[in-house]
Amino acid sequence: MSESKVATPAPSAPKKKPAYLQYLFGGSAGMGATVFVQPLDLVKTRLQISGQGGTAKEYNGMFDAFTKIAKREGARSLYKGLSAGLLRQATYTTTRLGTYTYLNDKYKQSTGKQPNLFVSMGLGVCAGVTGSFVGNPAEISLIRMTADGKLPLDQRRNYTSVINAIARMVREEGLVTLWRGCIPTMGRAAVVNAAQLSSYTQAKRILMNTGKFNEGIMLHFTASMISGFVTTVASMPVDIAKTRIQNMKIGPDGSKEYKGAIDVLVKVIRQEGVFALWKGFWPYYFRLGPHTVITFIFMEQMNELYNKYTGSGGSSF
Repeated sequence: MSESKVATPAPSAPKKKPAYLQYLFGGSAGMGATVFVQPLDLVKTRLQISGQGGTAKEYNGMFDAFTKIAKREGARSLYKGLSAGLLRQATYTTTRLGTYTYLNDKYKQSTGKQPNLFVSMGLGVCAGVTGSFVGNPAEISLIRMTADGKLPLDQRRNYTSVINAIARMVREEGLVTLWRGCIPTMGRAAVVNAAQLSSYTQAKRILMNTGKFNEGIMLHFTASMISGFVTTVASMPVDIAKTRIQNMKIGPDGSKEYKGAIDVLVKVIRQEGVFALWKGFWPYYFRLGPHTVITFIFMEQMNELYNKYTGSGGSSF
């Protein structure tokens, strides 16, 4: 009598992760990182507007700026604009990381292979431009709140929170003001995300191929620091243009200090020198580097925990 063969059940396919979770994980990771790096964001903004219009520089570097701001305005002032920073992450980062992850997954599903550098850059540009448009109201609020302490007392806007900032901008300057500087912001976002997301993806892959790294925090940390440096070098000129346009005041006659991003870059080079385009490099990097590290580590860990406890497949990048 022959023994009947028992069919071995095929392994079940991993559950598909809901798309909304990629947005939730991205925004939560960005907000968590902002709590740590907000003082660096404030110092970066102050350094970028220092020397504006050919005036004397107020700070001699990052540490001098930290010291003077804390001494004149109090240590708590280093967290001025935190509410705007958190809202920016809740809008901009949620959209850009969620969109990038969604597009990245779709590409891998449709082609059956990992995206190369140029595809990753294209996906990053799409995600960044979309996220920057959504996040511009919070972005302009953040710039103004962090720059306010540098203005003379009679010129300060004195926003009490990001909600107050947005409400007053709409009431005093019109709804369109919330998207002032949107074009250079989108340009910056295109550069930042093309550099940051693609360099992180590629750096992570290259590091793993060396055989010296396994999936884990050390891999995420190293890839993030590489990504942060590449992104800082590439994006600072458009970032300084964005900062100055969003911080400028409109004269009573409607006159503007800058006509657009190109005008900012030309005036900065002519009045302050070409290297002024990278003014605030170190606080920008020390802000962007750790922010990139913490964001990606938080996001990777949330994805791994979710995959572990639900049996879902896929990773964040």
